[in-house]
Amino acid sequence: MRTNMSFDENVLVLVKKIPKGRVTTYKEIARALDSRAFRAVGQALKRNAKPVEIPCHRVIHASGEVGGYAGKGSSREKAELLRMEGVEIRGGMVDLERFGYRF
Repeated sequence: MRTNMSFDENVLVLVKKIPKGRVTTYKEIARALDSRAFRAVGQALKRNAKPVEIPCHRVIHASGEVGGYAGKGSSREKAELLRMEGVEIRGGMVDLERFGYRF
């Protein structure tokens, strides 16, 4: 965590590092920031002003469920973006063992 940046900025720096075809979780981002503020991570992503540059659709629930998308669309659109990047989704879930990304 960079101390000269806000929590939100640190979240966005990490999200920008998630490669296409991979996902991470709100919990993993909080862990990488030495925090337990999972919901604050979600709120930071909700305020993401650069969704094309900072791919918040690559962040999912710790259970592997695709959801929590507050972008211009729905969880369905989030799932479609992930599928276009090669992430397999079955029953609304992503296999984190296969597609998960850790910092």
